[in-house]
Amino acid sequence: MNSDNDNSNGFAHPDDEADKPSIFIIIGQTSKRKGGEMKPVHVLIAAPDDDTAVRLCLDALSAKGFAEADLDQIGVLEEMPDEEPHASAYQGAMEGEVAVIAFE
Repeated sequence: MNSDNDNSNGFAHPDDEADKPSIFIIIGQTSKRKGGEMKPVHVLIAAPDDDTAVRLCLDALSAKGFAEADLDQIGVLEEMPDEEPHASAYQGAMEGEVAVIAFE
């Protein structure tokens, strides 16, 4: 009789921490036109590393019509924020969206 105690079926459990994407928050300032007034922006994005997160962030900001961006800080969110608009932005990032929170 051959027995082992590995009861896995080869598939990772959906609640495993390793399966959750890293959700980055990137904080900076943007302008809709070159040389224009810069306004604060927070971007939440799922990415494998910070270089990819920055590249995807800049691509998303450009696609949304921003002409300039100064990115000041990047970090990883360990859990879903409690307050809006960051809570829903976090959920969107978990679903693969690039969540841009532009402050006026």
